[in-house]
Amino acid sequence: MAFESLTEKLQNVFKNLRSKGRLTEADVKTALKEVKMALLEADVSFKVVKQFIKSVQEQAVGQDVMNGLNPGQMVIKIVNDELVKLMGSETTEIALRLASEVTIIMMAGLQGAGKTTTTAKIAGKLKAKGRKPLLAACDVYRPAAIKQLQVNGEKQGVEVFAMGDKNRPVDIAKAALVHAKTNGFNVLILDTAGRLHIDEEMMQELQDIKAAVPVDQTLLVVDAMTGQDAVNVAEMFSNKVGIDGVVLTKLDGDTRGGAALSIRAVSGKPILYVGMGEKLSDLEQFYPDRMASRILGMGDVMSLIEKAQANIDEEKAKAMEQKMKKAQFDFNDYLDSMEQMRNMGGISSILNMLPGVGAKMKGQDLESMVDEKDMARKEAIVLSMTPKERENPDLINPSRKQRIAKGAGVDIAEVNRFIKQFEQSRKMMKQMTGMVGKGGKRGGFKLPF
Repeated sequence: MAFESLTEKLQNVFKNLRSKGRLTEADVKTALKEVKMALLEADVSFKVVKQFIKSVQEQAVGQDVMNGLNPGQMVIKIVNDELVKLMGSETTEIALRLASEVTIIMMAGLQGAGKTTTTAKIAGKLKAKGRKPLLAACDVYRPAAIKQLQVNGEKQGVEVFAMGDKNRPVDIAKAALVHAKTNGFNVLILDTAGRLHIDEEMMQELQDIKAAVPVDQTLLVVDAMTGQDAVNVAEMFSNKVGIDGVVLTKLDGDTRGGAALSIRAVSGKPILYVGMGEKLSDLEQFYPDRMASRILGMGDVMSLIEKAQANIDEEKAKAMEQKMKKAQFDFNDYLDSMEQMRNMGGISSILNMLPGVGAKMKGQDLESMVDEKDMARKEAIVLSMTPKERENPDLINPSRKQRIAKGAGVDIAEVNRFIKQFEQSRKMMKQMTGMVGKGGKRGGFKLPF
């Protein structure tokens, strides 16, 4: 997961700060030296790190901090505030024209950054906001680029305008705009060609498209896993073509995360979205304050709640709550919970958004908790049951267990273990809901497991 190593290092630094009753200037300087090394190892630009440390130090060695009741926490707050400032302070949206007009968005980036997939993801986001987007296939060079856009467009329920690979991208963009205007579309997204590296031909093509159609927003898609290189790419595109915002992809991968901390400072352009997976729904609005919280190991509860609200059926959640109170939830409810958890990015994604959980549950403990293969086996066991068995777990006798084990391709001991765990969970949930009920007011958010 992005930032995991950086988060761990920063938390160790802050742990030492918290343990001190009073801070000296030497304590702050030592701590910031370690913060500096952690940021550099995360592939944050040296210039950015230098300015960041200078800014934090100027505030952290002030009298108010040194003589405060909890100076360690005050230094952490300063680091958090400076991280937010570094990444842009405020959330930036794609600037759209009135719904009666056509907003033209041009997507740019190097080959392999996930530009075509991101184009479809953004179309889906805009469609969900009530817009009517049209995708234009302007990449006539990469084999299957047009087909990829068409497949993804179909999945999002968004029309794709294509003229094959024998026309010039400029002509395709012009024809797409005419099509958009005559067919009631109010957003036109141009999926342009990328290269393996920056060259004059690609830059010229983008400039030509901008000269041919009135592009409102040029969005650059960069791969977070390329680290400092992503920042260099953003700077070059900004200088040569002009960009209005950045989309960082693959932030869920094994990346050091430095690009997210450097791009705004180096290019002056905001990060609009971050790609957190390959599914078309795995595109998150970029919130500098939430990202700073994740980096410092404070979790991201707001994003977790938003994910839950978007993916959890309210009626099903209420029905589930009633079943839990009476210990009546069955294996169908279990399947629903697994589906909801998958829609939210899986249990590991959920855990990483909880304050302190990602940092505490490292290594084998976290791996055993989020054993995807084990979860898949349990799901196979449930799917091997008959509808009546799922509705009434009490029906499952030894002979039925034999049949279920055979159908799921597992040992009968695993079936026994899973059913026993399920029964224990039912009893525990009944106790928990009883305890919460006595406590009076309860929150409206529940995790689906």
